[in-house]
Amino acid sequence: MSMTHYMSLLASNQPWNLIIFMAIPVICAETLTISEFFIIFDRVKSGGLRTLNKIVGIFAGFYFTGIFFYLLFNAVIPLTTTNGWHTWVDVVAVGFYLSGVLFLLPIALMEIGVLFRNKTDEEKMKIHFMLVGGFLVVAHIAMIFGMVNPEIIDSMSVMPGMTN
Repeated sequence: MSMTHYMSLLASNQPWNLIIFMAIPVICAETLTISEFFIIFDRVKSGGLRTLNKIVGIFAGFYFTGIFFYLLFNAVIPLTTTNGWHTWVDVVAVGFYLSGVLFLLPIALMEIGVLFRNKTDEEKMKIHFMLVGGFLVVAHIAMIFGMVNPEIIDSMSVMPGMTN
């Protein structure tokens, strides 16, 4: 069975790639999500939970930015220049995975005071929640498309009566 580069990355160099590229970002996102619910529900502005949320947000944002640049230069650019993509689902899986940086990096920058300095605590909570939610959406889209067998998509495009 053929697999997307997304799944190939996670399956190779076991268990390290799975931990580095999947487990750490997902654990961070889940920690942010769960703590975010408590912070919003109780309007927490300080304390241990808020500190945990802030530390995880900073770590996740910069960690995932490192992943983004590593995969951009070691996977995306080489695959694009050599035409090595396994159909469009491969591009969607990797593209949505890497788009997570658009959500996690702003969280880190907001937590260190670079972005949204002039927003109220209420506005920052709302932005933070939307960014966490956005990351979860793109990460799940990446996982779904990443699990598709590209051979199925490729064979569907050459079936009689099918048009692209």
